[in-house]
Amino acid sequence: MPVLSSAALLRLALLAAPLEASTLSASPGCEAGTGHLELTEDTYGEAHAVCIHPGLSTSFFFDAKLGRVELTGREHFRVIEDERGLALVPTRALMRGERVPMTVFFQEGTAPTSARFILVVHASEAARQVEVTRQPRTLASYREGEQQARAEVWQCREDKARLEARCSGQAGLLGLLAQGLLGEGGIADKTITQSVISRPGNTLTSIMARSYRSSATHGEDGGKRVRLAVELSLMNNGSTPWTPAGAVLVGPDGMEWKALGVSPLEPIAPGELGRVGVEVETTEEAARGVFNLKLWGQEASGGSEFFDGVTFP
Repeated sequence: MPVLSSAALLRLALLAAPLEASTLSASPGCEAGTGHLELTEDTYGEAHAVCIHPGLSTSFFFDAKLGRVELTGREHFRVIEDERGLALVPTRALMRGERVPMTVFFQEGTAPTSARFILVVHASEAARQVEVTRQPRTLASYREGEQQARAEVWQCREDKARLEARCSGQAGLLGLLAQGLLGEGGIADKTITQSVISRPGNTLTSIMARSYRSSATHGEDGGKRVRLAVELSLMNNGSTPWTPAGAVLVGPDGMEWKALGVSPLEPIAPGELGRVGVEVETTEEAARGVFNLKLWGQEASGGSEFFDGVTFP
């Protein structure tokens, strides 16, 4: 069996609530971080809801060896199994709100011998990592989780302060110069209209596309980082307005880069063209190759839109 790559499974999240009619009245949410689920003899047989989304990976890690996995509609998933974990990537065939049963059986005979899940298709997000244990967590495990949570909060504060500093500074070309993004070669650009493909099932169709790359700057870790941007002219083929809310750029290796910004946040009327620009920051090494772009709209706008074949100069 192929071994799961830990680098491709970072920044994952969990929703693990018992699937009871009294407690699961709405679709589950998705929280940042790593979630922990403890299986006990008292909770044996309960199904736990985990949110999933087409095109995004949801990974499960167990403290016991896996025997087999029963997944309803397995043909609608890309599945990578390891003896102590598995990763699922749903396809576009799944509809928002759909609930998919999954049961994991362990090789060892001690109770509980299996774990039940209900995979709930979310409108825009997915639980990223679920750590499942059959024994109570140790004090060291709780401390590790607390340290991880503090590190994530610290990183969010750092990112917030960095973005506020940039937004409060100079704008236009002087702002680019101040940030070191406008080097000797300027901002490189590239027409990618022919290579960008709208996936089947999209409400939006890419009519024109252009990508941009800034000069490399040195990050806090000493490595070189660049800004990437892609601008799309999109046709709304739906019957209701579509308003962008967020975006993720997925690299050739599956690494995801969350957008620093999406603009303009204005609705695209049915049958009309609209412009959407997305900007991300990544390492210079990771900025090569063919990317996939995922856009999602505001709740009233519907689900996500996927575009393949995005490249940068």
